[in-house]
Amino acid sequence: MENTLSLNAIFSQANCDFVVFDLSRRVTEISNKDFIAIEENRVAYPFPAQQHAQIGIAFWQPNQSPWIWFLKMPLDERGLLQQAALGDFIQFVAQAMGSTLNKTPTEEEQEKLAANPYTFTPQDDKKAMFHAFLTARLNQPASQYYDHAQHYTSGELGWNDWQGVGLQGLADLCARMDRHNNVTRIRKSLSNLPDTPRYALLGCLEHCALPASLSDRINEQINDVLTQNEADLFLLSAYVRALSGAESTQLQQTITQVLSYPALQHREMLIAIAGRCWHALNDNALLDTFLIAVADQKDPTFFQQMVADLVMIPTLRPQMLSLLNGQASEALMDSVQQLQASVKSS
Repeated sequence: MENTLSLNAIFSQANCDFVVFDLSRRVTEISNKDFIAIEENRVAYPFPAQQHAQIGIAFWQPNQSPWIWFLKMPLDERGLLQQAALGDFIQFVAQAMGSTLNKTPTEEEQEKLAANPYTFTPQDDKKAMFHAFLTARLNQPASQYYDHAQHYTSGELGWNDWQGVGLQGLADLCARMDRHNNVTRIRKSLSNLPDTPRYALLGCLEHCALPASLSDRINEQINDVLTQNEADLFLLSAYVRALSGAESTQLQQTITQVLSYPALQHREMLIAIAGRCWHALNDNALLDTFLIAVADQKDPTFFQQMVADLVMIPTLRPQMLSLLNGQASEALMDSVQQLQASVKSS
């Protein structure tokens, strides 16, 4: 295997096709063209989290099942892949698998490859959605849990009989919303599910592009929660995350509405918005409202972490830099000054 700083080159040499998904925030496919540009440091990584890129890569040769790598790669201050880390990982690949990828690795080779600092284990919901999106993308069958999840979300098995429903089955259902009347199943089930399967389904939906009929149903349920005497903050946060794949205007309106309630300006909600709905913050007024809510937590470490996270996202970086360079609104400046004053007086 050549000593090259390009996974794309390795796959090409081995006659492998490949598919890349971001796992840092939402499970989102990155086109091969964009991934090559990222590897070559021509563009910043689009979806960083805590100055890292979490990536799922599936690669395969003709008529072979895919191999999968889950990689966590550090980024520099500009959001570019650190080439030294990428080179290190490629050296691990060369040492573990020899000169080529054109054979199935032995158990010993797999263990060698796994023993490096750049592989990681994704969260259960992200891993399930990765596999669901991958099999759908490659026109492969869904998991063995798909059929049961379909029957359950149709209401045929009884809503309280959820213990046998697999997370992978719900992920397969969400990844195949364009098939088998699955949108109708999901819409119906959201009105009837007990808490445990409801949270599991919402956790899968937060990685999906939503048709209007489904985003409207989620929005209705958000409004239902908001009308209660004491809104369930954790359920509401799960609904907001699940709405992240909605049309941008609807998502921005919902986040604005939620943040208009002082009691809901809780760090659980703020983390949900930044982690899954960051793309809605490209609206200047909403970004301002959001950062004021973060500053009003009176926790300078939390504020710094949120700002550091958002400034690394390429689509938000110009706005964030403008704010950091003194172009913030008077209300935001007041909140930041009060935050600073609270630190000095403590």
